[in-house]
Amino acid sequence: MSSIVHFELPANDTARAKDFWSSFLGWKFREPQGGFDYHMTDGLEPVAAIYPAQSGERGPIVYFAVEDIDAALTQVGQLGGSAGEKQPIPSVGWFARCEDTEGNSFSLFQSDESVPGPG
Repeated sequence: MSSIVHFELPANDTARAKDFWSSFLGWKFREPQGGFDYHMTDGLEPVAAIYPAQSGERGPIVYFAVEDIDAALTQVGQLGGSAGEKQPIPSVGWFARCEDTEGNSFSLFQSDESVPGPG
C-alpha cells in the first residue's frame, strides 16, 4: 500500500499563492533552497510546495510513496498509464511524473538518501 507523501500546487504567481494559503489555512513556508522558486510548507504533513506553473499546469500534483520506483513506473505503463523518466532529488530520493488512463497527473516518490548531488 502507498501513501501520499507530498503534493505540489502550480501557481502563476507564487507570492500570491503563498499569501492565499497562508491566510486561508495558516500555512507557513520555508525559505526556498538552491536558487529555485520552490516554496515548501513548514510543519505540514504531508509536505506541500508551491512552484511556478509550467506549460499551463493546473491542479494539485500528488506524490505517492513507492518502494521501487523503477518497478512502479513499469507497472504504470503496463496498466495503460504513462510514466516519465525518474529524476533525482539529491540526498532525498527519486521522483517521476505520471498520468493515469484518464489523463490525471500524479507523481511517484522513492526515498533514497544515497542519491548524489550535482557533480
